[in-house]
Amino acid sequence: MSLKERIQEDWKNAMKAKDSFRASVLNMAKAAILYDEKTNGQALDDEQIIAVISREVKKRKESIADFEKGNRQDLVDQTNKEIEILLEYLPQQLTEEEIAEIIKGAVDEVGANSIKDMGKVMAIVAPKVKGRADGKMVSEMVKKFLQ
Repeated sequence: MSLKERIQEDWKNAMKAKDSFRASVLNMAKAAILYDEKTNGQALDDEQIIAVISREVKKRKESIADFEKGNRQDLVDQTNKEIEILLEYLPQQLTEEEIAEIIKGAVDEVGANSIKDMGKVMAIVAPKVKGRADGKMVSEMVKKFLQ
């Protein structure tokens, strides 16, 4: 079963169970996938769907900071629940220790010794962590490692 089919089935089950919140979150994910398919003019494979869902999670994480500034704990809680549901459709997220190991391996592989080598390191690290870690966090970790 493809990821798209799994989301569709889970959406149907949420509708049957009258779980309107879960159904709404899955409906938003389906809409984002459909939008990308229409934009690209072709059906997305699982890897592309993971990228779409990762983007949706990132949007929600960014909005949490705004909700906290606005002192809207209700929206923070709701958004965290949305993220929790979306994370079910992403591969297991890497821990900071696992990311650090990948970075260390990439640094050793290219012989990086300064921040000037960040592009080379990121070229090796990015494909290994795609969909399994936040790109911004990985970039920050690489910067710290190379300084």
